[in-house]
Amino acid sequence: MHYSGAEPYVARGLQILRERIDAADIPPSQLDESLNVATWNIREFGRVPRLDASIYYIAEIINQFDLVALTELRDNLGDLKRVMDLLGSYWDVVFCDFTGDRGGNSERIAYLFDTRMIVFTGLAAEADPPRRKNSATNEYEARFTWWRPPYMASFSAGSFDFVVITAHMRWGKSLDDRVNALAEFAKWVKKRRNDKFATDNDFIVMGDFNVPKNGDRAHKALTGNGRVLIMPEQLIGLRGANLSGKSNYDQILHSPTSVDRFSGRAGVVDFYAQDWATLYPEAGHRPADFRKFTYEMSDHLPLWLQIRTDISDSQLQALAAKAGDHGA
Repeated sequence: MHYSGAEPYVARGLQILRERIDAADIPPSQLDESLNVATWNIREFGRVPRLDASIYYIAEIINQFDLVALTELRDNLGDLKRVMDLLGSYWDVVFCDFTGDRGGNSERIAYLFDTRMIVFTGLAAEADPPRRKNSATNEYEARFTWWRPPYMASFSAGSFDFVVITAHMRWGKSLDDRVNALAEFAKWVKKRRNDKFATDNDFIVMGDFNVPKNGDRAHKALTGNGRVLIMPEQLIGLRGANLSGKSNYDQILHSPTSVDRFSGRAGVVDFYAQDWATLYPEAGHRPADFRKFTYEMSDHLPLWLQIRTDISDSQLQALAAKAGDHGA
């Protein structure tokens, strides 16, 4: 990451931020062996240009990981470019287009990734709701809308190929609206990963699903009651990834070919630590209040998980088992 252009007050803030990042105890990833992934709803990212300090802080947090899914990225990509410039040339990004109506909130989803650790393998597409033919109009029409289409991309790290799908699920007028949308999303994931022409069968599902609490009916709808998507045990009891710590809107789930893909390390990065003002030591370069701070950093904390990417042993076991089946 490039620090040479940072003002002294930004450098002081970065030192404080690094202490808070250290408290998250993020293990180092190892090339071809493990991968640190994160999901982060950066509030209205791009709607209004951020302070220079905030751009450095956002880049510093992203730089702790190998793959980061961003939600609430807006149509204006100016601040994203500022972050990418700080991260350096070995970082890349793939993002979707925005939906301009009020339901879409002009939002995008983006994947930022360290090309030294992970390779983008070509798939990048929005997930469209299933359609049915309307016999009256002879048109194929969606039965519902997610408001903001989930976005998926394919990657490879080590011997592990996988698809990431990220969503910022609708809020709706009531919890019922979310439950229905989440259930349909789980059905979509299950059908796609089981398709014989699926890019890969390992799906990592991340994003802001507006789930109030792990284990509630919204969460069960999202996971298909545990039959479709699995929450790693290390994330089940964690405090919410919003600043209040009371909700579990953000999730990382997996539809794995093997549950040993999880390393057992996961958590949140609490950049807030109940003290936002300390991050901005220069009074003239500080948000006016807590609410303004949430538009500089976010009202959500990054949620992260480490994945094992060396699956050569399980691949060899599968091949050996096939040989045994054929009497070898």
